Amino acid sequence: MTDALHDERHRIAASRDARFDGQFVTAVHSTGIYCRPSCPARTPRSSGVTFYRTSAAAHLAGYRACKRCLPEATPGSPEWDLREDVAGRAMRLVLDGVVEREGVSGLAARVGYSERHLGRILTEELGAGPKALSRAHRAQTARTLLTSSDLPIADVAFAAGFASVRQFNDTVREVFAVTPTELRARRRIAPTLDGGLHVHLPARPPFDAQGLLDWHALHALPGLEQVQVGDDGVVTAYARLVDLPGGPGWFRASAAVPDRAGRGSGIDLVVRVTDLSDLPTLVARVRSLFDLDADPVAVDTVLGGVPVLAPAVARVPGIRLPGAVDAHEVVFRTLIGQQVSVAAARTAQTRLVAALGVPVPPSIAPDGLLFPSADRIAADGATVLRGPAARVDTILRVAAALADGSLVVHGGQSLDELRAGLLAVKGIGPWTADYVALRVRHHPDVFLHSDLAVRNGAQELGLPGTARELSLWSEQVAPWRSYLTMHCWRPIVDRATAAARAAHSTTRKDTP
Repeated sequence: MTDALHDERHRIAASRDARFDGQFVTAVHSTGIYCRPSCPARTPRSSGVTFYRTSAAAHLAGYRACKRCLPEATPGSPEWDLREDVAGRAMRLVLDGVVEREGVSGLAARVGYSERHLGRILTEELGAGPKALSRAHRAQTARTLLTSSDLPIADVAFAAGFASVRQFNDTVREVFAVTPTELRARRRIAPTLDGGLHVHLPARPPFDAQGLLDWHALHALPGLEQVQVGDDGVVTAYARLVDLPGGPGWFRASAAVPDRAGRGSGIDLVVRVTDLSDLPTLVARVRSLFDLDADPVAVDTVLGGVPVLAPAVARVPGIRLPGAVDAHEVVFRTLIGQQVSVAAARTAQTRLVAALGVPVPPSIAPDGLLFPSADRIAADGATVLRGPAARVDTILRVAAALADGSLVVHGGQSLDELRAGLLAVKGIGPWTADYVALRVRHHPDVFLHSDLAVRNGAQELGLPGTARELSLWSEQVAPWRSYLTMHCWRPIVDRATAAARAAHSTTRKDTP
């Protein structure tokens, strides 16, 4: 680390800037502990601290997590969505649980490097190799489950990805300098009897949770997704089924209520899974779905610094991107929804789920259906899909390619790799590739300038109206153009949401 970067991070730690929590940790030489940048403890002098990119690097250097500021209880770094290099791609896969499921060899194969070379890259870039990064992620998951869930301690060990309770106990004591029982004593929620596991997922404030709940509600498919609405028609929760490695899972997400200082922002989650070891993967995908690791201050500073955008940013601070819990599902729903209204797309997608979706056990979700797999669509999609023949052919072609592995789409890919793979398929154009990249890759700098709704929304915001002019204009807010896309979509989403609330109110009045 250069002296200039060290000094910059020391200034951040001295100012206790919570925006940088999760982006690096401060290891204090005299105490042997590491803290989040916003730790309220007195910051030692610059020569008395070392800064690490990851908690795994601090663990390897012999430091333990601070009991006061709980550095593991922070949102993840927005760096992993932005970085396109091997380290960034590998870290996204580590967070999705690839090391636990496929080992280091599987991780190396996915990023296209040998295990040894990948280990060198990650150690040089992040201060720790794949095993250490995965171990730190397991420890973070364990701490989250111990302090914010009602899961029995023995079950926490396996849900966090540990091979044994003994390994779990040893790791928790080594990382946090307390026993799992002592961590559980800090639990802030009371056990519940609704059959679900309760977990709080933090986000950096400001956090436009309502905007994402509304967005997902407008696209929700019966059987696969459920929307909970209050008496006033406002969406209060979004739930859905997820196909996980160990079997089907289900979650319900609602906006957490922060205190006046913004602490506690994020998502309150209720979860049911077939296999507890899938819980970290599900949590990682929900974090992506609600863009919980974003740095909203950085985004809003750039977008709000442009005078014509300032009112929109002031109206919706902390806007987020809708991510993905299933990459293949996003591909199919995007293809089906091309050049039709949201309502028409939802009708066609619902028909597909009803005809080819896979039922799940009632213990996970009564009458629930998983989105059909690529091989199921490839085999039987022709009997269900409607619309132009060219579009149906493209969907079947994509399904066959995903099923046989000739087309690969997942969040660990680089933006260029993902787009190139999609564009190589006959019938897929730039808009489709970019939209999938925004959702699946969760890249912060994808601007859908050719999208009609984006252009219409841009005109409402006072931006250029033509696709070419809009594309050139957007370059001034890089690398946050995906968030510009969301601001351009927002007027359309708001009108649709208002119409849905009005319809709900009318229905309630007409119901005896």
